[in-house]
Amino acid sequence: MQQPHLPAGRPVRDGSAPGTEAPAPRSVPGAARVLVVDDDATVAEIVAGYLGRAGYAVDRAADGPTALTRAAAQWPDLVVLDLMLPGMDGLEVCRRLRARAPVPVVMLTARGDEDDRITGLEVGADDYVTKPFSPRELVLRVQSVLRRALPGTGTGPLTAAGVTVDPAARRATKNGTELALTLREFDLLAFFLRHPGRAYGREDLMREVWGWDFGDLSTVTVHIRRLRGKVEDDPARPRLIQTVWGVGYRFEPSGAEGEG
Repeated sequence: MQQPHLPAGRPVRDGSAPGTEAPAPRSVPGAARVLVVDDDATVAEIVAGYLGRAGYAVDRAADGPTALTRAAAQWPDLVVLDLMLPGMDGLEVCRRLRARAPVPVVMLTARGDEDDRITGLEVGADDYVTKPFSPRELVLRVQSVLRRALPGTGTGPLTAAGVTVDPAARRATKNGTELALTLREFDLLAFFLRHPGRAYGREDLMREVWGWDFGDLSTVTVHIRRLRGKVEDDPARPRLIQTVWGVGYRFEPSGAEGEG
């Protein structure tokens, strides 16, 4: 298994012996809880060390069943989840977590496995980092996802075409029925409702919704497809989230048929 780039100097350690499962940490008042799931003890140790130094309460699991048990015992605020796990892979762990509650997930994937990354996004991962990676970059990704998971302030509910998004409550409905959205799907829908009728390229959406000036633009494509599946009457003929050929996407509040 590929490992993250190691910083100069001695690796950060969290007190557990190499190759063993770290004990559940004591609760840190006010700290967001991050569950790190990776069967490579060195990777998990480095990631846990960097996240701990960033102020997070970190728990660890080396396989899928243990991760689900730890999450059930104390629900995390975010999960850093390796795709390749023994027994139960990260995709299945993500599915089972998402079936219970919309916990944010940052997935760790091997470089070049584009199909796996896209599948991870399709089952509900909010972001991903490819191995080998910089632990500092991973911490920034975690901070970005958690920051966007916080309830919105300074804006009331947004409504158009029967769709309502309440940023303060992190709740979205269509015709009164609640929508089961992931963190990024919610942010994407809220962004569209704030800017109806305007076309945005995938680069624009990556910057405005994900908060990054770089990244795999297929991430945006996958989230658009997932979001259409939840808000469109006929996702194959979308009327709300329309494709603007050569540009990107536009939210059309009138629901008039557009370019598809």
